[in-house]
Amino acid sequence: MASFPLCAVRKLMALFAPLAMLVGIAAPPAQAAYPDKPIRIVVPFSPGGGTDLISRAMGVAMGQDLGQPVVIDNRPGGGTIIGTDNVAKAPPDGYTLVMATFAHAVNPSLQPKLPYQTDKAFAPVMLIGRSPNVLVVRADSPYKSVRDIIKSARAKPGQLSFASQGPGTSAHLAGELFKSLARIDLNHIPYKGAGPAITDLLGGQVDMMFATASAVGNLLESGKLRALGVTTSQRSTSADLAQVPTIAEAGVPEYVAESWYGLFVPAGTPAPVIARLNAAARKAVTADAFRKRVASEGLIVSPGTPEDLARYVLGEQARWSKVVKDAHITLN
Repeated sequence: MASFPLCAVRKLMALFAPLAMLVGIAAPPAQAAYPDKPIRIVVPFSPGGGTDLISRAMGVAMGQDLGQPVVIDNRPGGGTIIGTDNVAKAPPDGYTLVMATFAHAVNPSLQPKLPYQTDKAFAPVMLIGRSPNVLVVRADSPYKSVRDIIKSARAKPGQLSFASQGPGTSAHLAGELFKSLARIDLNHIPYKGAGPAITDLLGGQVDMMFATASAVGNLLESGKLRALGVTTSQRSTSADLAQVPTIAEAGVPEYVAESWYGLFVPAGTPAPVIARLNAAARKAVTADAFRKRVASEGLIVSPGTPEDLARYVLGEQARWSKVVKDAHITLN
């Protein structure tokens, strides 16, 4: 085989050097592996509540797995609409998520003019878990069971009252579902927050409340309130509520009214990114540290696939849409 003289090789290299430079310039830069910057979870509530606690506990563990900080961004207001809308309009790149709750499934029925289309603006990542509301009465209440309330309400239609932290909240709709399935008439008294509602419950201005486990945990422990039933389909895993029957067990078959927490990203987020977030979230919520930190919430951890969350929320939307319609609930 003939060999090229060294001088000829050098001439060829000099000839093709500019072309090689052009090819290098035209080649697209390699994409950085996801994630390569901090991730933001929008919590559409003020700091300090149950949703904030769960988000922060999960975010720490997710950040360790992903190798990037997970920052909690509290954006309360508008019945979770303000924070949720912020995520709906964010780039679909996996760096902005929303911690969705009960309101995510109910707002389409309560708010006909949402700034986003719930079923089109988001892609599911993972259902984190479900937790109960608790039907509570004050310690000196004459009602010792769910059946006592039903019996009294049927004898005195419209005279018994239940408090909530506001129209359209999980506490309100839990009460409306209770009324419907038990076939009784209760008077709903809305408040601007759980605190004032519980204060009036303790003071005797209202008869009962479907409160979150975290809001009434200390009052149950101190004996100032009594729990009659939990609203989930299963008994609570919380030590404080483990002996409290479900409302279905206690006299209202088929009753289920769960609070829940799930992660969504903007629609159009790449599937591999969603899969990575799902894996990190699953690892975070199944860790012992997470379970211990959220024990006071009575959270039933139930991680699954993005499709599991999508199916769950569709079911919740359909169920609560009927409750809202039948009870003629409006927020205007």
